Amino acid sequence: MLKTLARLVAATCFVGSALAGASAQDKFIFGTNWLPDAERGGFYQAEAAGIYKRNGLEVTVQAGGPQLNNPQLLAAGKIDGVMVGSAIEALNYAKEGVPVVAVAAVYQKNPQVLLAHKSSGIKSLEDMKGKPIMISALARNGYWKWLKSRYGFTDDQIRPYTFNLGVFVSNPQAIQQGFVTYEPSQVAKAGVDPVYFLLADYGFDDFGGLILVRRETLETRRDVVRRFILSVSEGWRDFLYGDAAPGIALIKGQNQQLTDEIIANSMKEMRDRELIAGGEGRTGIGFMTEARWSKLYDTMSASGIVDSGDYWKKAFDTSLLGSGLAVAPK
Repeated sequence: MLKTLARLVAATCFVGSALAGASAQDKFIFGTNWLPDAERGGFYQAEAAGIYKRNGLEVTVQAGGPQLNNPQLLAAGKIDGVMVGSAIEALNYAKEGVPVVAVAAVYQKNPQVLLAHKSSGIKSLEDMKGKPIMISALARNGYWKWLKSRYGFTDDQIRPYTFNLGVFVSNPQAIQQGFVTYEPSQVAKAGVDPVYFLLADYGFDDFGGLILVRRETLETRRDVVRRFILSVSEGWRDFLYGDAAPGIALIKGQNQQLTDEIIANSMKEMRDRELIAGGEGRTGIGFMTEARWSKLYDTMSASGIVDSGDYWKKAFDTSLLGSGLAVAPK
């Protein structure tokens, strides 16, 4: 009787221990580079639809914004991963010896555009040469240098970008930066017929939405990072090509300024222009190769955006992208 009871207790303890292990979630804090919106939708979809949890993760998605520098928090070890908007950031970190590395690329095309009023007569990027253009301080050290190298733009064209579309709408000669997923539709809604140019389609070879982690994290928590990448890949696939309702509800709950119309337009542009599921993203959402990084580095260094040197090979790590990434339906 005592032996039977002992076996029963031992078995119960084993099952309880196994269940506790199965339900344990690895914590991971991830910072985006802006407020919750469709352009970051896959990260929120993975949370709302339980994809992180299904992959054994307890993920906190921490929104970025003008008052929060998530990459700085990453470098300091306060969070586990971040989204950055350009490979330029990853290359500069590598050049400066900051111990962070890009492990996946959500956006195969950077969504950056320049837009103008159609009534201005501008029909190409070349037509913008010599004209005032509103860009951000960050852009001056990024794609603006490529525009100078490729199209002969000059610094005296630069005007400050205030993130206020009213300035553009009220001036028929205005030219400004924007994202193809947002600004063109918003100025059209305000009564402006815009013409806009996606820089990626004109040779500005850059990723967007890169996932960066600390090198220490990649070395000591490789499986956690791997499961996070797989979860994000699945989240983006479902957000753009499946049932996006969970992600949209979570986004709108955290950013009340967004409307269904704004979200739907952003998602349509991401799909139609294959910003995420095109290029190397056809292999799997988040995929990237050394060959693409080499081409990207050549573009950036030739334009004077980044310095020359072998450091660029330390900016990324593709070792977790072998298999398992979600693929958009054909």
